[in-house]
Amino acid sequence: METDKPVLISVDHLGIATITLNRPEKGNAFDDRIISLLLTALSNLANNPEVRCLVLTGSGKHFCSGADLAWMKSMASKSEIENLEDAKRLAHLMRCLDTLPIPTISVVQGAAYGGALGLLCCSDMVIAQTDSQFCLSEVKLGLVPATICPYVVRTLGARHARRFMLTAEIIPAQRALELGLVHELLDAEAIEGYLSKITKRICHNGPVALQTTKALIHHCHQHTIDGTLSTLTSEVIAKARVSPEGQEGIRAFFSKTKPDWVTKE
Repeated sequence: METDKPVLISVDHLGIATITLNRPEKGNAFDDRIISLLLTALSNLANNPEVRCLVLTGSGKHFCSGADLAWMKSMASKSEIENLEDAKRLAHLMRCLDTLPIPTISVVQGAAYGGALGLLCCSDMVIAQTDSQFCLSEVKLGLVPATICPYVVRTLGARHARRFMLTAEIIPAQRALELGLVHELLDAEAIEGYLSKITKRICHNGPVALQTTKALIHHCHQHTIDGTLSTLTSEVIAKARVSPEGQEGIRAFFSKTKPDWVTKE
């Protein structure tokens, strides 16, 4: 693995993209440079029609230890305006990951602390090793888990978020599973096989259907169930039925063949 690049990006023949945080000596802590690189990577992937899903990983012992404290120290000497602009970039990163138009899977080993939980809560799915641990550690440093707060509260619910944001206690992997922060807990040796299985399953689904479904989930979560929402959902399925992808999917089902969006493995 390249050691001089803090963020590694690859896309395989199936269209499965992998972004790897690559600062193992720093616990893959992120700073302004990492944020900038991640924003560029997400933008490029979002605009690449060949990419079908994203896997977010960390190299070494830990997924991500949160913000780089050296970066935090340097920002403490800057003005509030400069800190605001810096925080807005991190908030933008969370928003971009949360709304990325392809399915996203984060794979956790070791520690996921602080801002790393924002990345997890903005992912569509989280797979973690059984010995991993999680912590909303900001208040221990006199800081606030601010930019990640909307996503953590959405994932954990306000009641659990209150406890773990205010105590900064470590959340064991099994507890993270119970809270809904993690979807699957696996032994280290089982991760690769499971990840291959789930990403291939995603790639067998219609790419436009996946993008539309993800956007619809966001919309439904943010709006009251009423006549307007019912009309919107009706319009979405009507459009999908007559779309080229929808027509191809139905054709493939009845002809017992694979639809044309499935890449040969």
